[in-house]
Amino acid sequence: ALTNLVWARIDDLDQVKCSANWMWAPKLPGEGAALRDAAEAMAAAMTTLGVAVDGGKDSLSMATRVGEEVVKSPRQLVVSLYAAMADIRRKVTPDLKEADSVLLFLDLSGGKHRLGGSALAQTCAAIGSEVPDMDDPVLVRRAFLAVQRLIDAGLVLSGHDRSDGGLITTVLEMAFAGNRGLNLALNGPATALEALFAEELGLVLECRWNLLAQVKAQLDLAEVPLVVLGTSTERQAVAIQYNGDSVLDDSLVLLRQWWEETSYQLDRLQMNPDCADEERFAILDRKGPGYHLSFPPQPTAAAILAHTDKPRVAILRDEGSNSDREMSAAFHSAGFEPWDLTMTDLLDGRIDLDGFRGLAAVGGFSYADVPESAKGWAATIRFNERLQEQFRAFYERPDTFTLGVCNGCQLFGLLGWVPWTGIEAERQPRFIGNRSGRFESRWSTVRVLSSKAIMLQGMEDLVFGIHVDHGEGLLHFPDESIRERVWGERMAAMVYVDDDGQPTETYPFNPNGSPGGLTGLCSPDGRHLAMMPHPERTFLPWQCHWLPGDMHHLPVSPWLRMFQNAYEWCTR
Repeated sequence: ALTNLVWARIDDLDQVKCSANWMWAPKLPGEGAALRDAAEAMAAAMTTLGVAVDGGKDSLSMATRVGEEVVKSPRQLVVSLYAAMADIRRKVTPDLKEADSVLLFLDLSGGKHRLGGSALAQTCAAIGSEVPDMDDPVLVRRAFLAVQRLIDAGLVLSGHDRSDGGLITTVLEMAFAGNRGLNLALNGPATALEALFAEELGLVLECRWNLLAQVKAQLDLAEVPLVVLGTSTERQAVAIQYNGDSVLDDSLVLLRQWWEETSYQLDRLQMNPDCADEERFAILDRKGPGYHLSFPPQPTAAAILAHTDKPRVAILRDEGSNSDREMSAAFHSAGFEPWDLTMTDLLDGRIDLDGFRGLAAVGGFSYADVPESAKGWAATIRFNERLQEQFRAFYERPDTFTLGVCNGCQLFGLLGWVPWTGIEAERQPRFIGNRSGRFESRWSTVRVLSSKAIMLQGMEDLVFGIHVDHGEGLLHFPDESIRERVWGERMAAMVYVDDDGQPTETYPFNPNGSPGGLTGLCSPDGRHLAMMPHPERTFLPWQCHWLPGDMHHLPVSPWLRMFQNAYEWCTR
């Protein structure tokens, strides 16, 4: 747990707390004594590290009788660490960032190579007799603090811990994630299998060659052993030597295919196998998304944020909704006065929509999606005459705008708000189950189209990442003539794109299978917009799951422009 936490720049190691979850059968012979030994060992290690347990869960009845046989669970202790961070952007991820950088190995095991309980042992139907352990918690503490200082100084590009699968798995995961090759040379007294597959404590760091001396000086000062493993390469291959002998030399594409094979076979059993096949082919030699900023994203002017007379926007939610806080934050950051509004507030008459300029229906799982997505939410409005009239009046007021995201987007479809009102129910476009046959939570890439949507003005040709989170996002047009009119009259607002920025129906670039990649619709006058992806979850750079290196220092994400556009429209 500590070798995972080390990559986030926390405030203070001595303030780290943990949850300890024990799963044991202490009433059986010998198990109670073993539990005490484990608790004492944990306490000794944590005292040295400066970590404290402040909670957890004990499952101490992990045994049962089946006939004449007693079946017990293996002894388990699961520790999860957590700590405060002053700046959540101060972190290091495992993906290799650059070609021709240097990879360093910090061995925290004291040179041991125990294979007991390893993934390698399991593939050989073995358990082993000696398992890895934290023999030197003082060294682990020194290494933790040293790496934290390196992160503080900006000397670490990427980092990963040696654990499941051993050192070979560590470096391959870094290569796969960063789409970089490797050229490594290791030496030592152990066998190649022991050196590469032992799951001992250790860390692998990526840094630039011209900063190696500074990194080494910091680690020497902390008395942390350091070994140069080799370099990252632009060449899409992994070459590893051990004691001068080549032990691996294969293309990155082939190795990634082997790595993904188990997941692929499981996916074919759990989802639409056609989508699993598409994904396997699409990611085989994937180059990664290419973003394009069609305008410079800028924070909202301080003078706008300081206004006291701000346009009000209703952040509408129902039972099971979420993302309301993110939606409120996005509108607030653009100069609005967001109001938290529940359907119960409207049903009970505590408030109405008359005083609002905007309405944003948020994502989530209204009524747990039991009657299909947003059907319960839509029924609350459609089967209440007073509410139906209130929403109709708000929709038709020429000084209002609406935004429906994810579950709110599905709501707008069921209310008949997009693409335009008055369409017969059997012809109304709506959002149905994803083509993959499962819930999709992904970081996808979309392109903003030239449309009538007021919230997307000036954003045409933006290609950028966005979060998607839905099970029913496939935009279905029962009437082909309506789909043609949507495209022909610029009511198509946004599409999923592939790594070349082209609209696509290929999975997983298009996570739900919507025809033409379409994932955003607006009304003919542009005031009403419905979209499945979540701009409110990604309006700040640190919310983005992935950014290319040259975009890490953006002051805001380009998605803030949507909310700024709404403000500008309201204050004209």
